[in-house]
Amino acid sequence: MKGKLRWVVVGLVALATVINYIDRQTLSVLWPTEIAPDLFPDMDADGHKSIYAKISIVFVFAYAFGQAIFGKIFDRVGTRLGFVLSIGVWSLATIAHAFAKGVMSFSIARAVLGVSEAGNWPGAAKANAEWFPVNERALAQGIFNSGAAIGGIISIPLIGYLALFFSWKLIFIAVGVLGLLWLIPWLVIVKAPPKYHSWISEEERDYILSGQPNEDLSDDGNTDGGYNPGTAELLSRKESWGVIVASAAIDPIWWLFIVWIPTYLFEVHGFNMKDLVVSGWVPYVGAMFGAWFGGLLAQNRMDSGWSVNKTRKFTITLGCLIMLPCLLALAVASTPGFALTLMFLILFGFQTAIGNVQTLPSDFYGAGTVGTLAGFAGMAAKFAGAGIIALVPIMTVGGNYFSIFVLGAAMALTAIAAIWFLCGNIAPLKPRAATAAKSK
Repeated sequence: MKGKLRWVVVGLVALATVINYIDRQTLSVLWPTEIAPDLFPDMDADGHKSIYAKISIVFVFAYAFGQAIFGKIFDRVGTRLGFVLSIGVWSLATIAHAFAKGVMSFSIARAVLGVSEAGNWPGAAKANAEWFPVNERALAQGIFNSGAAIGGIISIPLIGYLALFFSWKLIFIAVGVLGLLWLIPWLVIVKAPPKYHSWISEEERDYILSGQPNEDLSDDGNTDGGYNPGTAELLSRKESWGVIVASAAIDPIWWLFIVWIPTYLFEVHGFNMKDLVVSGWVPYVGAMFGAWFGGLLAQNRMDSGWSVNKTRKFTITLGCLIMLPCLLALAVASTPGFALTLMFLILFGFQTAIGNVQTLPSDFYGAGTVGTLAGFAGMAAKFAGAGIIALVPIMTVGGNYFSIFVLGAAMALTAIAAIWFLCGNIAPLKPRAATAAKSK
């Protein structure tokens, strides 16, 4: 028996992601029918949508900067303390929403939430690099990413149901407390990386460390930290830009849906809060299955002898090709059932691809650099996400979402191109000097 401690760790990170999404989705669920009419009673639906877009853009820009900031923080202070800082601050920021009274105060609360919630992603990438051998990383990332989907599944009916009985202010306080409670098991269980953890078995420690080629720069079978270049050299490698561009192309598709699903269903298909509670969570079930499918598919292919390069490219391309026709079909969907089915498939395809995109930093670099590259990629992705959020009110005037979904299809194609033409051979990189010497 190799032991199961690594799966406990990824389970805790997935649970943190569930809480992360409940916290951020609380605003999107409560805004159209609870918060906006309460704080801005003299505005119409387009006015409410415009304010919501501005607040959401503040969140995403803060989130983008937070990814780069926390990527460096996690590489400096480690996974354990990095998560304490990230989830502790975002839980307090969620509670602060209950005291917001207008655009400025909501924007400040969303900015702090965005910066701190951003740490969850480079932190997860770093935890994955530390705790899993390469053949299990896509599955571990899929489990982690399924937390986002489960958070979406839970948050819409949960928040919608709570809104029937409690004020929106009390709901923000309640969901903020969840994150603070999560800190207790995290601090107790995650005492150190697997190399030094006192609870881990020798078999599991050896299994993890022996399956991490990115941690063996000299190729002698011993973990030596791997290739961890400085920021300038990191950004000079085209493989790094492949990760950054792929993330920036694919991630906005997720933001398009997690930010605008409730508004889209209210505006285009005539949903009310009860309808949203009954079926608004369906697309996130597709995301959950896609996260598991993408991870299991990648592990299956590598266990069957496929290279990391072939596996990553195949799985990411498959996920994008699932999204492509469904985004084009959603542009003309005329019934809520058909629209929900297409969104189910789109988020399934997205999560099939994104878990493998997010493992790329650990495929290329040592653990000391994974958080930094994941942070830069996340920052680029969130800037692109902010752009698509800003475009929605402009491109959907009168409830016509045709052009925004076509744009999403084009972004899926861009992600495929980045993986195939910029990432090159997906394998642990070496310093250029060492590569040049070896080729002589």
